[in-house]
Amino acid sequence: MQRNDHSFPPDFSRLSRSEWLGALRKIGQARGFAEPLGKVHAGVFVEEGDTLLVSFETMSGIEALSETKTPLGWDMVQSHGWSSLSILSHGETWFRDPRVYGFFDQLLDDGFFDEFETVVFYGAGPCGYAAAAYSVAAPGARVLLLQPQATLDPRVTEWDDRFTEQRRRDFTSRYGFAPDMIDAAQQAHVIYDPQERLDAMHSALFERRNVQRHRAPFMGGALQADLRVLDLMPSLLSAVAEDRLDTRTFAQLLRARRNHAPYLRKLLMRLDQEERFGLSRLLCQNVVNRMKAPRFRRRLAELEAEMDAPPAPGS
Repeated sequence: MQRNDHSFPPDFSRLSRSEWLGALRKIGQARGFAEPLGKVHAGVFVEEGDTLLVSFETMSGIEALSETKTPLGWDMVQSHGWSSLSILSHGETWFRDPRVYGFFDQLLDDGFFDEFETVVFYGAGPCGYAAAAYSVAAPGARVLLLQPQATLDPRVTEWDDRFTEQRRRDFTSRYGFAPDMIDAAQQAHVIYDPQERLDAMHSALFERRNVQRHRAPFMGGALQADLRVLDLMPSLLSAVAEDRLDTRTFAQLLRARRNHAPYLRKLLMRLDQEERFGLSRLLCQNVVNRMKAPRFRRRLAELEAEMDAPPAPGS
């Protein structure tokens, strides 16, 4: 039953790590359940509506990205009346832990996911790997992944040299190869920047009949942070839950980046690198006309001066 509790999520921003963990546990115990999963993982469930968001997040990521220092799913509890199951990790573990396997086995055996009309799995990067891998426990789920890894098994992805120290983890046993685990999903969506070569290569491994891949060029390698700054996560998650996220809808949502300075700077840098100075000038004119952007104003003055300068003798 939906409570419409406008005091939720609470503000944990001033709590120490140990106080924060205790507060998370108390909320889970009061509104659903809280379960430790070994030394570095935990699950916190908040029951509310008949749509469930299963989000995979690191504790450090929550501290960095959330103003209230609370899991992403708790925002959806407050704004959309969803239920939230937050799977948390201390550090980047890719959630490769027998205790996590057993937790999802038990949820499946208990018919936990059957209690909800719609189930959405979400994660970014290593957490995106986990969201894809464990979605197999809820056939018919929807899945949203931001620049996920498919596996770190070097026999498959030896070209990815970013996480070589993690290759000792077991990516070949249960819940192993993430692209295979989404076969039972109703629909999965992978968002990535095609300019980020390794992210794009992992994305290609997710090509399946029930997967839509969405390009977000020049957004860089921190999609989750940027999409949260742009306040696009609630709209993306809602579109996924309601089977509305397609190429057109994604493009419409991504228009918000027209006012996002990090994206605009990356785009200008790329145009300058490729010596497409006419397009650089048009971009700077557009930005200066809409925003207070000293860097773009200076670059526009440089480009216009170069274009107005007389040709060098003998050129």
